[in-house]
This record gives sequence, C-alpha cells and structure tokens, in this order.
Amino acid sequence: MGHWRYPQIQGLDESKVAKAVIRDAPISFKEAYEVCKVLRGMKLSEAEELLKKVIELKEPIPYVRFKRNIAHKAGLSTKWPQWKTASGRYPVKVAKYILKLLENVKNNASVKGLNVEKLKIIHIAAHRSYYLKKWMPRAFGRATPWFKTHTSVEVIVAEV
Repeated sequence: MGHWRYPQIQGLDESKVAKAVIRDAPISFKEAYEVCKVLRGMKLSEAEELLKKVIELKEPIPYVRFKRNIAHKAGLSTKWPQWKTASGRYPVKVAKYILKLLENVKNNASVKGLNVEKLKIIHIAAHRSYYLKKWMPRAFGRATPWFKTHTSVEVIVAEV
C-alpha cells in the first residue's frame, strides 16, 4: 500500500492550521474534483452553506473540467462568473461526504483552539483511490460490468 502525506503549505504557522482527510469514499472522482474546485479559497462557514444548498437541490455546482454533455443551469454563469460556464449539476452524494469532512476539520480546529468563524479553506483536493471491477454473469455466456470508483479528499484550513 502506498505511503500518503498531507501537502506541505509554505509560509503557514502549524499552530493556526487544521487538517482532515476522508479516504476511500465511494464517490465519483470527477464530481469531487468539481466540488473541491469551487470550495477552494472559501470561508468554512460559506462552504458548509453552499454544500447544504447543493444537497437541497437549490444551487448547482459549475462543471469546468468534466463538462461534456452536461446540461446548463439557469443563472449559473451569473452566480459563478469566474468559471465562465453555464453547465453544472447537483452532486448530492459528494456534497454529503465533503460536508462531513468539513465538519470533521471544524471539530479538529476547535480542539486545537482555533477560532471557527475565521477559518478559511486554503487547500482541498480530491485524489483517485482504488477502482473495483466486477463482472456479473448473465444468460447466453454474456456478462454485465459492475464497476465502482472510490475517492480520497483532503482539506487544510487556516485561521485568517
């Protein structure tokens, strides 16, 4: 099994930083990538509110990299003009897992003695994890694929 570490962020005081990771979550890497791209640089409270709106299907996440054949959502280009795209989706399952991760990092920060209202996400990234490949036998010598992807997501917040 590979060895894994948090990235080293230069110029930060370790006493003002909190970290958390979720490994091998059964979520799509592509959707996790798009959600992490939106959350990077946000305040922690804003990020939690955004994810709650995504779970309630009230605010879509803009898709920038993996956006082929994805429908456009009304008002998306005016809400997120920096992404210059109108295509987006509501990745509910990914939002639930990342919301748990943000609650975890908030708890880690409060145990460390940081001010929770001043936390800002300085690093959040999704990494591909293992990929299950199974085949279900069918009639007449055929088989149906049963593939499942997993993703690891890491987050680092700092007090600003």
